[in-house]
Amino acid sequence: MAASASAPGTGVDAAREAEQEAPRAPVYLDYNGTTPLDREVADAMIPYMYTHWGNPSSSHYYGLEAKKGVEKARQQTAALVSALPEEIIFMSNGTETINHALFGLATVLAPALPGQPVPRLITQRSEHVAVLETVGALESQGKVQVTWLPVGADGLVQSSDLELALESERGRSVIVSVMHSNNETGALQPIRQLAAAAHAWAEADPSRCAYVHCDASQSLGKLSVNVKELGVDLLTMAGHKLYAPKGVGALYSRKGSVPALPQYLHGAGQEGGRRASTENVILIVAMGKACELAKRDLEKNQQHLLAMRERLHEAISLELKRRRPDSPVESLMRLNGPRELRLPNTLSLSFRGVEANTLLSQIGDQVAASAGAACHSDEVQLSHVLAAMGVSEEWGMGTVRLSVGKSTTPEDVDQAALAVASAVAELAPRTEAGAADAAAVSSEVAAGTVKLTRYTHGMGCACKLRPQALEDVLKSLRASLGPLDPENARHILVGPGPSNDDACAYQITEDLAIVATCDFFTPVVDDPETFGRIAAANALSDVYAMGAKPILALNIVGFPSHRLPMKVLEDILKGGQSKCTEAGIQILGGHSVDDTEPKYGLAVIGLVHPKKIWRNNTLRLGDALVLTKPLGTGILSTAMKRGAATKAATAALQECMATLNRAAAECAADFGDAVSGVTDVTGFGFLGHLREMLTPDAEVGEKPRPQLGARIWASSVPLLPQVEELLSLGDAMVPGGTLQNLLMAEQHSVVFEDAVPTSLRMALADAQTSGGLLFGV
Repeated sequence: MAASASAPGTGVDAAREAEQEAPRAPVYLDYNGTTPLDREVADAMIPYMYTHWGNPSSSHYYGLEAKKGVEKARQQTAALVSALPEEIIFMSNGTETINHALFGLATVLAPALPGQPVPRLITQRSEHVAVLETVGALESQGKVQVTWLPVGADGLVQSSDLELALESERGRSVIVSVMHSNNETGALQPIRQLAAAAHAWAEADPSRCAYVHCDASQSLGKLSVNVKELGVDLLTMAGHKLYAPKGVGALYSRKGSVPALPQYLHGAGQEGGRRASTENVILIVAMGKACELAKRDLEKNQQHLLAMRERLHEAISLELKRRRPDSPVESLMRLNGPRELRLPNTLSLSFRGVEANTLLSQIGDQVAASAGAACHSDEVQLSHVLAAMGVSEEWGMGTVRLSVGKSTTPEDVDQAALAVASAVAELAPRTEAGAADAAAVSSEVAAGTVKLTRYTHGMGCACKLRPQALEDVLKSLRASLGPLDPENARHILVGPGPSNDDACAYQITEDLAIVATCDFFTPVVDDPETFGRIAAANALSDVYAMGAKPILALNIVGFPSHRLPMKVLEDILKGGQSKCTEAGIQILGGHSVDDTEPKYGLAVIGLVHPKKIWRNNTLRLGDALVLTKPLGTGILSTAMKRGAATKAATAALQECMATLNRAAAECAADFGDAVSGVTDVTGFGFLGHLREMLTPDAEVGEKPRPQLGARIWASSVPLLPQVEELLSLGDAMVPGGTLQNLLMAEQHSVVFEDAVPTSLRMALADAQTSGGLLFGV
């Protein structure tokens, strides 16, 4: 769904022409994640906001009017799934209904005597995480024993596998929980056959009982869901998946079959004594109306969803074929899940050799969709659904879920298909025969319109390896190093060993030492020249942090020549040179490689007197800490990439990152021996780099120094504009590197007082790019 008017013309050709027009909102293709509020649903809610606002448990007029709204909604919800109204229990969301059903059944079926078997819970590996986590909690508490049914390469459970599991079951109580449709692939499970198998097992012996729970949240409004035909005992429904607001769900519980479940929440006797808490009348009315609309428009919506999904799939295929004639489409793109037995709106596609996060980042201002894998610095994490299906990492890492809705238009589909196919054509590995076409592809991108952050899944120093993983590798490496050549070792002032310094230092003469460092990262801003300036300032910072004066630099370049025009690289290098000119040095050469993402930085050489080198872990007892730049670059950069940063905050961010630490270093040098230790605050965040400063180095001085600690008044640490506001949104704008830094800090003796809010803790751990110097004085 897009906010602007449709593009003129039809098909992908018209979408290609529309690229030249004014920008439009991203096409929304994440309807399986959540749906917008339907206008008719919103209208139904209004009377219960301003007129019928009473407590439905009250017996007066206002309460009765509210009660009428709740009961009408119960009828509407029941009608959608062919249930009785009294079989519907309203709750706060689908997750609560799952917990209520599974924990409730496990409690009711608990053994009467010690030593008797607990209930058997049978489910499958590609369930929604709400089921998986609930099952895991029940198992860890010893309330159930779990049997996991396998799924095939198409993601489907076979009823024969359930029958086999039941045949070997020696207990008397079984709970089966299998979803109606998969939220990632849309695969439709054979619920009717599974329920029949479970009930047949129970009916074969009067002492047995079996209950079948089904999460149908994703199917409602897209397919006919009839609890009588399915034969399930309990069914989960979530309002926000069918154009009602978030925060409301319903549980179907078969009358005369399911025993009374204990209240999951303790309180009064609302919902017929089945769920405590005053009913949220407004949201319940909304869910009822959404169910009514879903039933009314089911056939029309189903046809529309199917048409849009197939149009999208075909358009992506055709555009890929046009843009990548060197490769058969089937070698670039693969459908996940069954071809026919799936939701009419869901398209899970894997693109071989492409990182889904990078793909979605590149098309983020054109298409809103979800990834099926998370690509981190040291591993690729496939979703549990893809893993259960046996999808290989080569394909799974490039999985995206595209789900259309009833508001999706043909123009939306064509725009999205063009964006996806164009990005995949650039990102997918090329054959030698197709390499010559790369220049033609990149020439379609005008250098002046490039947004560099679209070409990487991470940004700046936040892309560093996880500190935990890096420390393990370095520890092993240090242990394997033999003794250095004595003649060479005596010249090494800072180098191999347990040092956490920013650069190495090598003594040339009695009065002269060189300091050497290198640093590079992926784009943290969209403008190529600005990126070059920031990357250069960041690399130079390591030399300043050692008390040295830079004298020359070399470029370090990774560049996707098949994705971006060489003019972009020229602008990046121009930005780097301008910052080096400001520092009073020249770039004298460098090295480049062809890469999937743009990367830039410098190797820098500086000079310093051997006795004036600053170390980062030589703090003294009683030192004060001085920070020269505000924190929050990682958070603000993420917000900028997602369009949530203000213009003023963006300008302040870019100015901060592009500012050299030269003036701060020169100022500190005037204080001589009063400066005890220095580091620059970058990817490991303020807390991570401070921890390094507090870690004694056995190689410094003649005697080991004691372990020091530090006390930080968190509210006194400076932050960039808008950072506090963004952190109030939770972790929505927090980069992964920041979360890893905070975890590392908490695992290494960083203790926060209760008064320090989580948002401020995040800021202190935020992965900085081209951050300030941190002095001990």
